[in-house]
Amino acid sequence: MESQKPMFQVENFDDEFVQKLVYDALVWCSLHGLVVGDKTYQPDERNMYDQHWLSSVLREKYPLYAFIVTIRKSLAEVETEGSVQDDGTLIVDGQEVSVVYYRSGYTPRDYPSESEWNARLLIEQSSAVKCPSIAYHLAGTKKIQQEVAKPGVLERFMDNKDDVAKLRKCFAGLWSLDDPEIIKKAIEKPELFVMKPQREGGGNNIYGDDVRENLLRLQKEGEEENAAYILMQRIFPKVSNVFLVREGVYHKDQAISELGIYGAYLRNKERVIINEQSGYLMRTKVSSSDEGGVAAGFAVLDSIYLN
Repeated sequence: MESQKPMFQVENFDDEFVQKLVYDALVWCSLHGLVVGDKTYQPDERNMYDQHWLSSVLREKYPLYAFIVTIRKSLAEVETEGSVQDDGTLIVDGQEVSVVYYRSGYTPRDYPSESEWNARLLIEQSSAVKCPSIAYHLAGTKKIQQEVAKPGVLERFMDNKDDVAKLRKCFAGLWSLDDPEIIKKAIEKPELFVMKPQREGGGNNIYGDDVRENLLRLQKEGEEENAAYILMQRIFPKVSNVFLVREGVYHKDQAISELGIYGAYLRNKERVIINEQSGYLMRTKVSSSDEGGVAAGFAVLDSIYLN
């Protein structure tokens, strides 16, 4: 009887980011001789297949490193089953953990009780690699993006003035809600702005007339809630004619695309071990849609065509 092949086979995929993520995890495990990668996941997870894919690639591409295994735990399970030893080693369910890869923890609903917060603190206090650490998690928030766009901030982190200028050219306009002049402009022409809360996962941004209504509401209610939002200059990308196919039926429409570049970054305190570009993600959506999340159902994965 022919043996059944694994559900995920490396030769069927050519995803640079997945390969790089697995390799980086392997580098760290090789450097430190630790054995377990822990993926924290949402209890009602719908997007589990790429998580299993990473585990499968790790096993199939590096069979000589069979001592490296992966486990999946919710934050609540980590709080119940986890502990940190005196030397900083993270233990979960009796196993020593070297890498924690978060697939949860980025929305308020991921923290329904103190158990989830305790788990996050436990992991941060350990010597395990966090993907991401709390510092890099916070660095990706809307408010930090807005603060980095302020004059003089990039110069604190980059010495080369030409590099600073090139990076700043990529920024859209970003403002806090304590700027009365920009608030006035956004109320007058809300279609030119996006109002963003400190949320991830899609479906949270505010567009169009809703920008005006929310700004007027905040003006009446006081400034306490202002820090929960930022304003961003709305980007109007080039529109393309596309054919979208679903369940064998095609539909012609106009669409816009968003390109994101993956990066792999691994450091131990001040020592940078890996800092490389590792692939891209292209998301395409119909131009009439404000939101753009793939898992949220607003966009599709796409590829780049250069000519």
